[in-house]
Amino acid sequence: MLIASNKYRALNIYAPDMESKSPLPYISHGVSAGFPSPAQDFMETKIDLNRELSKNPLSTFYIRVSGNSMIDAGINNADILVVDRSMEPSNGKIAVCLVDGEFTVKRLVTDTDCLYLMPENKAYTPIKITENNQFVVWGIVTYVIKKVA
Repeated sequence: MLIASNKYRALNIYAPDMESKSPLPYISHGVSAGFPSPAQDFMETKIDLNRELSKNPLSTFYIRVSGNSMIDAGINNADILVVDRSMEPSNGKIAVCLVDGEFTVKRLVTDTDCLYLMPENKAYTPIKITENNQFVVWGIVTYVIKKVA
């Protein structure tokens, strides 16, 4: 479901399809990212990524990233973010924010009496949120889905 308005054409926001009946094969034993582990018998089951990634389906959305201001946080251009709008924003969380009519994804950093939206790429400068900004934390990023091959 696309819910972005014409004003935000560059941002595609999708709700998870919880009615989907497309579970994928899932091997529950995990895979070693260090030394190889001995081969084990494995049982293939099914996983539904919408259910796995959406703890609060009514408040969860998928958003495709456009830009590279968060590459040091492992978020790259064209990655897909899973965003939960029911989570409380707090210092250090990565959030999708609406600032003066534009969406951005940044890390929230609170200071004594102000809020910064911190990029995770040295080529970008922090955004200081003041009372003059129209500002909303739209949701908290819970997962990053990326293509690796």
